Amino acid sequence: MPRLRTELSRRDFLKFFSSGLTVALAGGPLDRVILGTEKIAGEFGGFRSDYPLVIKKARSFVGGSWRTPDIGITEAGTLIIGETPLSGESVIQAEGRVVSPGFIDILADNSSAPEKTFGIFEKYKLTDGVTTALQMHGGSEKAGAYYDHFSRVRHWANYGVSTKVMRIRQLVRDRNERCRMVERCLDEGALGVSHSLEYQPDTTWEELLGYARLAKKYDRPLFLHLRYSSEEKELEGVEEAVELARSSGARLHIDHLNSTGGSFHMAEALKKIRAAVRSGLEITTCVYPYSYWATYLDSERFSPGWQERYHLTFSDLELVGTGERLTQESFERYRRQKGVLAAVPAGTIPLEETVNLALQEDFCLVASDGGIESEPKANNHPRGAGCFATAIRHALSIGMPLEKMLEKMTVLPGRVLRPALDHRGILEDGAVADLTVFDPGTVDGAATIANPNQFSKGIETVIVKGKVAYRHGELVSRNGVEISYRPDRAA
Repeated sequence: MPRLRTELSRRDFLKFFSSGLTVALAGGPLDRVILGTEKIAGEFGGFRSDYPLVIKKARSFVGGSWRTPDIGITEAGTLIIGETPLSGESVIQAEGRVVSPGFIDILADNSSAPEKTFGIFEKYKLTDGVTTALQMHGGSEKAGAYYDHFSRVRHWANYGVSTKVMRIRQLVRDRNERCRMVERCLDEGALGVSHSLEYQPDTTWEELLGYARLAKKYDRPLFLHLRYSSEEKELEGVEEAVELARSSGARLHIDHLNSTGGSFHMAEALKKIRAAVRSGLEITTCVYPYSYWATYLDSERFSPGWQERYHLTFSDLELVGTGERLTQESFERYRRQKGVLAAVPAGTIPLEETVNLALQEDFCLVASDGGIESEPKANNHPRGAGCFATAIRHALSIGMPLEKMLEKMTVLPGRVLRPALDHRGILEDGAVADLTVFDPGTVDGAATIANPNQFSKGIETVIVKGKVAYRHGELVSRNGVEISYRPDRAA
């Protein structure tokens, strides 16, 4: 690296630095790519930079318009949006790139032995630009024990869980005891209440209303996988969700509307939700940008009659991570094994008739409903590794303004999980420095059904709590923190 001339005056040096120039050695690790001012400060009378890290020349959507402000990151891991040029001990030159709040996945899924798989799960979230991965579709039946365990290990991304009603119902038959266990989880810091009616269709209306009222009592959202996914009955599930929000007063989020509730009648489903929102109810929903779904073969979705419900046959199903097409014999064998995931064909959920319509609504955001749980080839939907990069590429391909898509991946999920995420998902002074820097020209998901274990393309730098966690294909540091309502948690 060329050295600055030591006879350079302090005044000339300051003029040089304020111009935003940096000396860099292309292609090396972060600490060698970027010239840090602390390293050379001693030669110029003790000069110190403004911030530990500054991002320069990137486009960001700030204050309602696209700008290129310098973005400073403080020692405390918070943001400063520079009105004038900022200096940093380390500088990321990001010309031609976009800097966004770190993506927030509120429907991340790491349900299989999370204490063993969380590192792999979080890695593939981080490399998709996700800085906060919350398991609100599922979660834990013992939130306190969950948080106690995971507070003792380091994380690639911020983490948190909902109350998993499905698991509580498997453990306990008495309805009053079930409600007590849900409330205990909320007392222990769980971010909300979640239930999957399609997978436990014996859940009565009265029981469901009890869970919703607990969510209302604690002012936390209720996440609902609807009761029906068939062409004939899916809208009944949407109507039930709307009535639940009205009867309980709870904030309600409908999980993955494109695969459950709006697969066949998306326009009608959105119309029902839109009317409910306009009446004053707080209902949100989400989609993932894929034209096919995948789920466990032993789930209720594949109970007898599935071929007629979804207009599919055995050979349409593909075992994720292997490419194996199923037969009646292999279907029945894998269904007995339990926990085996199969995908339906691409085009089963026509994007133009489902996802694209939903993305036009302000109450609809992006969430993965997935996670990668093993290596080298996981039996998990590719959305677990590529949802957010794929969503950006999809938005650009259909002419959707980039800022609208980013809002659905940052600001809106932050609002759903308020106040737990009040200082995340936004670019403003004092916000938590969770950031994603990406190349809008190349960003895209790379994961496939045959090989879900692939890092997304174009995600160049991910910063968690003010520290670089991922850069140019390399995992750098584990800085994730707990997101919960436990009073003693670290922010």
